[in-house]
Amino acid sequence: MPTRSEEMLMDLWMSLLLLVWITCVPSVSMTPITGQSRSTQTGGSAAMASGLGEGQRLLSRTKRGWVWNQMFVLEEFSGPDPILVGRLHTDLDVGSKNIKYVLAGEGAGTIFAINELTGDIHAMKRLDREEKAEYTLTAQVINADTDEPLEPPSEFIIKVQDINDNPPQFLEGPYRASVAEMSAVGTSVTTVTATDADDPVYGNSAKLVYSILQGQPYFSVDPNSATIKVALNDMDREMRDEYLVVIQAKDMGGHMGGLSGTTSLTVTLIDINDNPPKFSKSLYEFVIPEDLPLGKMGGKVKANDRDYGENAKSTYSIIEGDDQGVFEIVTDAQTQEGILKLKKPLDFETKKAYTLKVEATNVLPEYSSTAHFKDTATVKITVDDSDEPPVFSKPMYLLEVNENAPINTVVGTVTAKDPDSSKSTVRYFIDRHTDLERQFNINVDDGKITLAKPLDRETDMWHNITVTATEVGNHSPISRAIVAIRVMDINDNAPEFATEYEAYLCENGKPGQVIQTISAVDKDDPIQGHYFNYRLVPEMLNNPNFTIKNNQDNSISVLAKHDTFRRQKQEMYFLPIIVTDNGQPPMSSTNTLTIRVCGCSKEGIVQSCNVEAYVLPIGLSMGALIAILACIILLLVIVVLFVTLRRHKNEPLIIKDDEDVRENIIRYDDEGGGEEDTEAFDIATLQNPDGINGYLPRKDIKPDLQFMPRAGQHSGPNGVDVDEFINVRLHEADNDPTAPPYDSIQIYGYEGRGSVAGSLSSLETVSSDSDQNFDYLREWGPRFRRLGELYSVGESDRET
Repeated sequence: MPTRSEEMLMDLWMSLLLLVWITCVPSVSMTPITGQSRSTQTGGSAAMASGLGEGQRLLSRTKRGWVWNQMFVLEEFSGPDPILVGRLHTDLDVGSKNIKYVLAGEGAGTIFAINELTGDIHAMKRLDREEKAEYTLTAQVINADTDEPLEPPSEFIIKVQDINDNPPQFLEGPYRASVAEMSAVGTSVTTVTATDADDPVYGNSAKLVYSILQGQPYFSVDPNSATIKVALNDMDREMRDEYLVVIQAKDMGGHMGGLSGTTSLTVTLIDINDNPPKFSKSLYEFVIPEDLPLGKMGGKVKANDRDYGENAKSTYSIIEGDDQGVFEIVTDAQTQEGILKLKKPLDFETKKAYTLKVEATNVLPEYSSTAHFKDTATVKITVDDSDEPPVFSKPMYLLEVNENAPINTVVGTVTAKDPDSSKSTVRYFIDRHTDLERQFNINVDDGKITLAKPLDRETDMWHNITVTATEVGNHSPISRAIVAIRVMDINDNAPEFATEYEAYLCENGKPGQVIQTISAVDKDDPIQGHYFNYRLVPEMLNNPNFTIKNNQDNSISVLAKHDTFRRQKQEMYFLPIIVTDNGQPPMSSTNTLTIRVCGCSKEGIVQSCNVEAYVLPIGLSMGALIAILACIILLLVIVVLFVTLRRHKNEPLIIKDDEDVRENIIRYDDEGGGEEDTEAFDIATLQNPDGINGYLPRKDIKPDLQFMPRAGQHSGPNGVDVDEFINVRLHEADNDPTAPPYDSIQIYGYEGRGSVAGSLSSLETVSSDSDQNFDYLREWGPRFRRLGELYSVGESDRET
């Protein structure tokens, strides 16, 4: 592989060769611009005719205006001076200085510059073909003095020539692929693709050749198509399942000096079923207790398979040693182990050991069509003796007993035996959860079931109990058996009417008319079925009003003997009837049929059965009258309640004079404010209703508002009534919008005028009891003498 310095030297040589070519060819290929031919006789360009023989043909060369097609410039050229791209020339340029070359178009003035006098075009910048491959420009010759065009403009192209400056790249790498193990040589694995940004047309800069740098001798690559193929036979996934392949793409056709790029490919071998299952050992031994439940695991075997996934799955089967089908073996989907399970119970006393041959089979291998992969192993099973519970002779017993049989009657017997070799004695018990009423007992030694209570078939026809059996001395293993006891019927119930009949007899009925059809029921259930005999009681055999008729279907019809029944004479009749069954012994009962005499229509439809119907208005029944009476009573109650509520509502709230109380405590639903509430109302106002000039200050409004007395509200000094005063103040408070409704406790202690003693209230007392002198009480007269003595005694006691 060439080094980077060699590549740079190669690029330098190519640049020098191109420069020499440009220098040696001063003009580019010409094509006509103007399309006009000129005579060569002007401009010093005409051929001289002297020296030509007479008669010789005068030859002339037709010259055209300045012409060209396209120019080339090398990419990535970075010399010290601008590179000469080409030269424009016109035959108008004969050395005069009055013409000028002008360049326009893509990159004119920035990338490309033209010498106005000589027409030389230079590239001012380093160009990259991968960015832009060609530029389209326009050239024109104009007068240098007047800038007038001398010829029409002409378009030309500058193409950027490619050099090998871009290495190949694998844009989609690194790659991953897979191939089946044991694949044949030449099997295609995958295809990789590299790209080169160089010009695929010019030279070999983009011609790629692929090779493998790592991964041989397992894989190969096609140098042109980059297809990766298997290069080695019998690659086994179980030996190695993954390979790393490094692929190189080199341009310049793979020759020295070309650039290269690499990528990696990870190849994974896909598993095929090419390995048979193999048991880890040839002999397995298990000990299984004989009481192992069915379906439970008794042991595990394992056949290993070097394959992977589905190819590693094996199927297990028992091919020898299990003629009775006691065992089965299934595959665990997670561990691929063979699980040995019981299909039938084991019995140590019957068979103590088993020898099985187990086979593990794999599916048909993909590369072989001859046979299955399989392997076998031997499994020896030893049955371990367990203390088994007793075994009943039957899993279920069916017993019968007559109802009302006496207590201790034997219903039946259950038996169980110990299957173990010890043959222990068995004891029997009744599971009382199945015999909550304790109607049965069982003998613990022989299993005889007896009655503990009388049974009634009409209450319960069947009794299902569970009997348990255990060994003597070992109550852990328990066996159970179901005992179904059927209660047999005896004739112990008398027949009775099927329902409570109530017959209706029309007054205008005819003799022999059927009044009621009667049937009977019996709780007993005789085998031969029911047959009932009906008859009237002996006292009614010659009943003048009614008789009975057997319908021959266990029912009778009650018939009327005459048509003279009247409600006014007798409204209701009672007819006793004896019903007897055919059991042994026969049972009978007396049932009474109630017959009501009713008024009927001509068609025999019952209309009324009450005597009161004669006194009721036509068209109204007793029920209708009761409903009308109830509505009237309800209306009266509503009116009384309404009047009572109106009277309570209109009752005045003003206290009468005889109910007036001078000292009141007004209680509000408020906790109060302590000292502040005592000042909510000035008690001095009531004690001195005259006030000061009729002005009464208020303390139940805001302090900053002064309530001025209104004209006409001054009370006279004489005849002041506290009740009137309070009403006036109440009226003022109700009509004063500035007075808030402060809650307060107000005590009125005014006792009126004319009392010698003055006020007895202690509200104005400013001194304590110890500072007061009560001697003045004796001066008030004989009425207060006793009070003065009491206070004097109290004061002397305190001093003592």
